[in-house]
Formats: sequence, structure tokens, C-alpha cells
Amino acid sequence: MRLLCFGSILILILIAAASSLQCHGLLLPLTNTLSSLGHTNDTSIHRLLHSSSLRSAARHRRHRGRRHGMPPPRHRQLSLPLAPGSDYTLSLLVGPPSTPSSVSLFLDTGSDLVWFPCAPFTCILCEGKATPGGNHSTPLPPPIDSRRIPCASPLCSTAHSSAPSSDLCAAARCPLDAIETDSCASHACPPLYYAYGDGSLIANLRRGRVGLAASVAVHNFTFACAHTALAEPVGVAGFGRGPLSLPAQLAPSLSGRFSYCLVAHSFRADRLIRPSPLILGRSTDDAAAAASSETTDDDFVYTPLLHNPKHPYFYSVALEAVSVGGRRIEAQPELGYVDRDGNGGMVVDSGTTFTMLPRDTFARVADEFARAMAAARFERAEDAEAQTGLAPCYRYSPSDRAVPPVALHFRGNATVALPRRNYFMGFKSEQGRGVGCLMLMNVGEDGGGPAGTLGNFQQQGFEVVYDVDAGRVGFARRRCTDLWDTFSRR
Repeated sequence: MRLLCFGSILILILIAAASSLQCHGLLLPLTNTLSSLGHTNDTSIHRLLHSSSLRSAARHRRHRGRRHGMPPPRHRQLSLPLAPGSDYTLSLLVGPPSTPSSVSLFLDTGSDLVWFPCAPFTCILCEGKATPGGNHSTPLPPPIDSRRIPCASPLCSTAHSSAPSSDLCAAARCPLDAIETDSCASHACPPLYYAYGDGSLIANLRRGRVGLAASVAVHNFTFACAHTALAEPVGVAGFGRGPLSLPAQLAPSLSGRFSYCLVAHSFRADRLIRPSPLILGRSTDDAAAAASSETTDDDFVYTPLLHNPKHPYFYSVALEAVSVGGRRIEAQPELGYVDRDGNGGMVVDSGTTFTMLPRDTFARVADEFARAMAAARFERAEDAEAQTGLAPCYRYSPSDRAVPPVALHFRGNATVALPRRNYFMGFKSEQGRGVGCLMLMNVGEDGGGPAGTLGNFQQQGFEVVYDVDAGRVGFARRRCTDLWDTFSRR
């Protein structure tokens, strides 16, 4: 990790001399949790596929605010990452500069809060759950240099889904005369309760020093200490579009634009030779320079962000069509807009594994894919479908070249042609036969919230830039390992 951009000296502590720094962004490494599993054989691959498909569907249901036919919960939902092989983590340094503690957190563009376990910490139903980073995931004591956020703070209201300060002061047990005179600033923000599909957590908002690298830190960073959780022992670095997200709390030179490039792995740990680069403060000039240095890169294509009034932290975009082979399949209308109730659009999400499409769109894409595969004389492999939860699947060998191409067409004439490994992955079934499956998924039952999700598996091998200042998301083909090498040398 190396500092590459100078931010506001009022916010950032820079150990290196400011005059020696150039504005190329801040480079941080992302680690795929698959790398902590060691060797992955064919048996573990199809199990990873199955768990990831199940939890991709569960995460999308959480985005929609539904739980298996239940009405939407009254509490705000936290979008949490999934299973080993589908998660990406980054490390932060928490506490005073003399004795900082390292904590590994999931990168999540689908939520807007930074939280981690704080001692004393109780995790219910967490037996057998992997924690990336080993001891780095051990609950930390609340940092000694941190302090609780007062209930009158706008950040407290934001964390409690815009609850009025009077309600928060009452929850914090402020006396009535203090509430009436608006003088309850000495009382701490009440604990947060977040519900998220199959679990929940309780946390307290705090403010303190958080380091992004050995040479850069934010003094008054707002984070949440969780003391109790259900089914989730690891914290989250929220990168969504909210004031509590990690990018939003950085200096202006770093907060308005960030990107990552996920190294392609196909659920094999031995392919994760280098980390995936995360670049905070990614400049347009810097992006052009990186593209010109790599012979296989295309220019970025950009699609505008859609405003979601109910979930403003989502990076929602409009999917207009999906191409399979030479046929363009128009997407359902709800993928192209977000209504006033927060329904519709496609969320670009680093924490969901597989891309989720609404039922009718997925059916037409899958039918066209199946037609093209049948015309090329591929044999259907229904046993692999049962093993992985993905469909359709076929008998397949890596030497086969007749798999039809797939491309996603977003608003703004932004076409993203997917590499074959991003939408059709070959592996061996439990019976030892070579198979391959379409790596897109059906949303399932209809419901409110986002109509679709662009998962991280389909984002592999692309630099995905979140240009918050310009209100857009961009995609460019990259050799992610080369991008890491290029930036780490600067």
C-alpha cells in the first residue's frame, strides 16, 4: 500500500512530504476470501457455486426489502456480503497511531456504513463461519481515542434512517426539558439495530482515527462498533452513496471517484496471484494513462446513475437489453427506471456474486442461450444444475468454442461485452464430468426494490469506476494484475 494523492491536511495525516506526492489516487489491496481457503478442488468448486447462488438470491431479496413472502421489515436493512469466494476484503487501521489495530472488512458498495465487531462481542449462530484475515478479524476493544456520537448529531439521524433528533434523544433517555430546549448533545446516539435477511446486529456509533494505509488516516471518522450480531462475525466497509460510507468521509480529492478491478478467479484460489486493486480518488487523466499502457484495454463506457429515493446509497443504473449471440433481448421496463417507492433499476453491487435478472428477462435470456447451445449440439447437464443452483448447464470442455457471446447494454450507449468466463464457467461435476453453467440468475418471485443486481462475478476483469461527482458508473476491460503492478510502482 502506498500513498499516491495529497488530500486536505485538515483531514488527512501524511507522513511522507506533501511536495513529493502526486495526484494518482490512493491504492489499496482487496483480498478475495477464496484465497484463505487454499487449494480448491472440483468438489469444493461446485459447493462454492451452490452456496454463492443461494446467497446471491438471498442478498437480492434483502435489497428488495422482502424475506420469503414476508412484508418489508420496519427496520433499515444492512446489505451484507456472502460466502467465501464471493467476498472481497480490505484492511483498516483503527485506533491511535502509536498502537493501531488492523481489522479486515468486507468491501460493500450495497451499503453505506463502516462497522466492525468490538469487544465484548457475542455472535449468535456463527459457528463454522470463516473469518478472513485470521486474527485481524478478532473483535477489537472500542478504540481508546474514539468517542460516542451524540444523539443530536445529523450522523445519528442518518444512521437511524432519518429519525428526528427528538425521537433519538428520547431513545437515549434524555430528560424532557433537555429535548424541549434542544440541549441533549451530551447524550450518546442510541444503539443501531440493523436487520439483514437471515440475521441482524446491534452497534454503537463512534468517531475516531481510522487509517487507510501506513501513511494516511482520517481523524474524525464515524464508524459503528457492533457488540452483538446474528450470523455475521465480520464487519463491513460500506462504499455506498451515503454520508457514513467510507468514500464519503475522505477528503474531497479522494471521495468523489473510486474504482476497483477484480482479478478473475473462476473459484480457484491458485488464480489469485496478486491482490485486486482498489483506487480511491481515481482521476480521469489517470484512467486514460492506465488504459493507454495496456494493449487489451478499451476506453471506459459510462452509464448514468439513477436516483433511488428509498435507498439513496444504492448505485442504481438502467439496463436496457442483453445480447445473446447475435440477438438483442430487450430488458423489462422496470430495469430502466426507479420509481418514487424505490422499485426498479439494476444495482451495481460488489457484495453479490452472480448477476440477478427479473424473471421474464432471465427466462428470455436463458431460452435464447439454450437455443444457441442446442444448435451447437451441447448436451444439457441437469445434474450440474441440481448441484450448483445455476441453469442452464451443459456438458462442456474448455476446448469448446461455440458458446454464444453475451453482452449487457446499459443506458448511455454503454455496452459491456462479457468475457466468456464471466457468464459461462467450466468445472467438473460431482460425477467427474466436464460441465459449464450460465452464471446469471433468476430473481425469482416478484417484489419491490431493485429489479436486478450486477454481481461481482460478472465484474471480474473490468475496472469499474464509481464516479459519484459526475453521477455515473464506468466499465473498462483490464488486466487487473497489470493494473495493480502499474499503480504499486508509482
